[in-house]
Amino acid sequence: MASTVIMVHGAFCGGWTFERLRMPFEAGFKVLTPDLPGHADGQSGSAVTGLSMSDYAREIARLCAEQDEPPILVGHSMGGLVAQLAARRCDLKALVLLAPSPPWGVAAGTIEEAVTAFGLHMLGPFWFQAVSPDQGLARAYSFDRLPKPERDACVARLRPESGRALFETLNWWLDPLMTTSLGPGPLKVPSLVLAGSRDVVHSSGTVRQTAERIGGTFLEMPGMSHWLPGEQGWENVARASLEWLSGL
Repeated sequence: MASTVIMVHGAFCGGWTFERLRMPFEAGFKVLTPDLPGHADGQSGSAVTGLSMSDYAREIARLCAEQDEPPILVGHSMGGLVAQLAARRCDLKALVLLAPSPPWGVAAGTIEEAVTAFGLHMLGPFWFQAVSPDQGLARAYSFDRLPKPERDACVARLRPESGRALFETLNWWLDPLMTTSLGPGPLKVPSLVLAGSRDVVHSSGTVRQTAERIGGTFLEMPGMSHWLPGEQGWENVARASLEWLSGL
């Protein structure tokens, strides 16, 4: 039986994130692209209200434990942080992180990242809310390298995100529960961590710090931005990931 790859999407998104990236993996793996709790099509936008990063990580860890053998987790953006948290809860064969959100203790490396974290507070007590996606920011920073028709299609599929999860991820230094802490030491699983050289959501420098924090291998993708699973160059992301996995 083929090993399982579970792909974990980021904030405001769904399993559709990996519609392109999953294809090369399917040649050798069973691939699952679940929606995180509250993110499935047809669910109310309020379905994510109050959900924590711990809830997301617990659900992914449960799915991992259901597999016949330890799976490979692939996580993008906030889903990359969910994957890191799940790695502390279950056995994994490997971890591939694409432009991952950093865990507790890894500070933002650029002014743009810091502004995004503080900007959420303009919404008031957003941690109690379901936060609607900012389509302008998504167009400018997440889908900026997609052709306009594809960019518009992705923006149309965005859905509300848990304000609590965003707070725990982007304002971790204000979280008394240290929800996104990985605990002491590196992760006990082989890890590949990829960053786009043009990414301003999670800069290459910040992603490199995340790789160092978890004891992973860092790889920068020249000319790429934040949407590593689907923007121009995604084939190189898949190829680099599969080549690394083949060497384990």
